[in-house]
Amino acid sequence: MAPRQSTLPAVLACGEIRTCLLPARQALDSRSAAQLLGLRAGERVLLSERPGLYARSPDTLTGVDCPLPSANGARVRAVGTVTAHAALTEGRVLQTSAHCRLPGTGPDRRRPWGEYLVRPGVVEPLGRLPHEAVAQGVLGGPRQGDLDVGLIADGLLTRVLRHPLLDQRPPFRSRPTRLRWAALPAPPGEGPSLERFTLAEDELRTVRLRVPEGTSGTELAALCDDLALHDWLLTTVVRMLDGLRLGAGAAQDAGTVVRSLRPAVDHLLHLWMPGARVGRELAALWDPLEERPGFTRQWQVLVQRIRDQLTLHAVPAVHREVDPAPGPPAVLPRE
Repeated sequence: MAPRQSTLPAVLACGEIRTCLLPARQALDSRSAAQLLGLRAGERVLLSERPGLYARSPDTLTGVDCPLPSANGARVRAVGTVTAHAALTEGRVLQTSAHCRLPGTGPDRRRPWGEYLVRPGVVEPLGRLPHEAVAQGVLGGPRQGDLDVGLIADGLLTRVLRHPLLDQRPPFRSRPTRLRWAALPAPPGEGPSLERFTLAEDELRTVRLRVPEGTSGTELAALCDDLALHDWLLTTVVRMLDGLRLGAGAAQDAGTVVRSLRPAVDHLLHLWMPGARVGRELAALWDPLEERPGFTRQWQVLVQRIRDQLTLHAVPAVHREVDPAPGPPAVLPRE
């Protein structure tokens, strides 16, 4: 069942996503994925087999009552609930995502909790929301005590990773990534746009969006989950290749190269499907990333490089190392 959507206009939406390799030797099938992501008793896990195996947990809600992050130092208190979920792609890549929407204005006083619970995923400011300053504060990272949806995503990730189904034996080493996003309202009459995608640190990415008023928070979260998944795939495969010295005279033997690159073939290369689970209204937001820096272009180059290396190292070494053809014999001048 789809999460209920509030009728409140979302002036600002924000969220954070954790993406990592599932710590299990074997990828989980659909039944095991449903067990892993059964976070709420009596609520079903969403399962889909097209275009690939995908499982998504029911939403969980976390109540918050705290100041909002702000780039200009404004202290705006906000109260409400943050929505979070976990998802598993092809039984192999785990994501946890937390997000909320913030209306432009709220009451001067705190409401009873029951009034917040009927609007899941809405965090209401007390008074007026400085949405530009808050968006910058979200993307720059909250201060201690501010609303931090990343902590909620982290907590859910820790909970899922403790599940007894997981043997804590991943098939290869990798690092998790974080994607932090904020979506501001687009000017009247304009469609959605991706203003900025930034690699802030080794593991942190930030995304700034503009979307029409009334855009579903669930659809926004799905788009950003998709961006985070494909960024993690690119990052992980780049790191696989980064540690290898390839070419003639390289230190690694064929066995080392094959062992290092085979996990990409076994577990990752078939996962590349940008936009496959993004709603039609937001699917065009992938286009800027395909133009520059060119996500799919870079992915195709990496895939071809991996396949070329595996093909090359299947050739016996005696045929792989070819010396330059000898030139004609030297002719000595006559005395």
